[in-house]
Amino acid sequence: MVKTVVDDPLSRTFAALADPTRRAILARLAQGSATVGDLAAPFDMSFAAVSKHLRVLEGAGLVARGREAQYRPAMLDARPLVAASAWIEDYHRFWEAGFDALDDLLAAKGAEQNDVDRKDAE
Repeated sequence: MVKTVVDDPLSRTFAALADPTRRAILARLAQGSATVGDLAAPFDMSFAAVSKHLRVLEGAGLVARGREAQYRPAMLDARPLVAASAWIEDYHRFWEAGFDALDDLLAAKGAEQNDVDRKDAE
């Protein structure tokens, strides 16, 4: 496997989101801060593996780590998702325009068919 260096924030965000375990971790953190142990509980993986996922999420700016006594709870930082959402929204508008054009085409074809059906009925 070839590893590439990702140095822009949007690419780091999407690279972090590419893994389903990291998406699940973010979903859990959306409910509130959690320790590595809390995050590891639903997965069949070691604390070290979860910590590696957290480092990727931290590198993307999606997770911040606090300090409470001996614990370092992870917290969601959703700010990088704003740029990702805006990027996706540009394509959403593209898809919507295509669907609107298809709706117009189908409506025109339906109107043509109704005209043919009326003429046949006469």
